Amino acid sequence: MGELDLGLQVALLGLGLGVVIGAVAQKTNFCTMGAISDAVFMEDFSRVRSWLLAIVVALLGTQALHYSGMVDIYQSIYLGTGFTWLSYIVGGLLFGYGMTMTGGCGNKTLVRVGAGNLKSLVVLLVMGATAYMTLRGIIGVGRVQLEDLHRVQLDNPQGIPDHLAVLTGVSVETLRLLVTSVVALLLLVFIFKDAEFRRSGKLIFGGLMIGAAIPAALYITGVVGFDDFEPLPVEAVSFVAPSGQGLQYLMTFTGSSINFGISLAAGVALGSFLAAILTGEFSVETYSDGSEMKRHLLGAAFMGTGGVMALGCTFGQGISGVSTLAIGSFIAIASIVFGAVWGLKSLEHDSVLGGLKAVFTRE
Repeated sequence: MGELDLGLQVALLGLGLGVVIGAVAQKTNFCTMGAISDAVFMEDFSRVRSWLLAIVVALLGTQALHYSGMVDIYQSIYLGTGFTWLSYIVGGLLFGYGMTMTGGCGNKTLVRVGAGNLKSLVVLLVMGATAYMTLRGIIGVGRVQLEDLHRVQLDNPQGIPDHLAVLTGVSVETLRLLVTSVVALLLLVFIFKDAEFRRSGKLIFGGLMIGAAIPAALYITGVVGFDDFEPLPVEAVSFVAPSGQGLQYLMTFTGSSINFGISLAAGVALGSFLAAILTGEFSVETYSDGSEMKRHLLGAAFMGTGGVMALGCTFGQGISGVSTLAIGSFIAIASIVFGAVWGLKSLEHDSVLGGLKAVFTRE
């Protein structure tokens, strides 16, 4: 691939990684929204364990890449010194609540688009449009002003090991190893203590593969994409902002260049499409009534705005960000989960949305 432009190399590798993520998510039913709804409606934590397994794998892989010196995770968006705590909370709540209205997060939306769901195509378009509006458009003006009002400028990067080092005097790298080991061990105990989960090869495989995608993305952008003079941004896996950037790229093709995030998102839809076609699961699905469409439109707008404010979605912050041990990522994903539970409970008691449990659970 040496003859190709560096950016194009990274984009093509991102496309391939996205295909893997999309195919795996389609076949294993990996879905954070589905995991939360299973826990809320059925007290079934099997898919929560699969999601947590992905976090463990991502954490171990990401920290190993950094510890080895191959990738500098401080070059990612997660470990900056500008701590916008309110944006993490408000954005997380918006995104979490919004994904209950659409029935899935950004990754699930792309997976469903690939499998023929036209409702999710509408969600993707609205989510992408509002995400770009929040990044650089009219909503972005308010976002920047809000961030300026509550931004806390830290003396150190916002990684947990960095702040523990200030408090204890122990080296950051020693604490990084300690925190990573403790978090991974505690999560693994919870994950595999359940006998039913241990027998579920599909859920284990899904968690392992999705988790491995995060250090793979960091390697692609941080190692393959490294250049002494013009290095590409170090990125993991996220889908909200890239969806907006993807729409902008399609509309201004001649004046734009593709990047890792855009190609990754496209790859997820492509991978899901291929998996659905090969297994006979491809099926066109449309809205059943106007109220369902209204709910999806509003939820998609919440996801686009909230995902950008929180600097990521259930993947962008919940797996990728957490793998860097960034304090803001833990705040963001906690807010997303809270918003999702709040949304599910609200929808559960809305008689207009009868039968919603069946839509969310095991979807």
